[in-house]
Amino acid sequence: MGDDAAWVWAEEATAESAEETTSELRQVVNRIRMVIIALASALGTLFLTIAAVRWLAANGEPGQIDGAKRALTGTAVGYGIAVLATVLMDIVEWVVSVGGSGE
Repeated sequence: MGDDAAWVWAEEATAESAEETTSELRQVVNRIRMVIIALASALGTLFLTIAAVRWLAANGEPGQIDGAKRALTGTAVGYGIAVLATVLMDIVEWVVSVGGSGE
């Protein structure tokens, strides 16, 4: 009878350990995600600045202005993808959340 009780306690300890491991893994993934978001934002801002300087330096040349407009459009698309990626990650995190509480 004593052996049966030890098995139950070992199972509960394993479940708690798995939950702690999952929590640590989620923290690491969130940190990596935040670093990637920060780098993408900084890079997007750099490209936005370069495109604006190109537009200012175009001196009325239609080809140069068109190139600057395309660069600005690309930057806007990049920012949009970054925002959608964060929303998608939040949705995936909600779907696979531990306990299924949906919070």
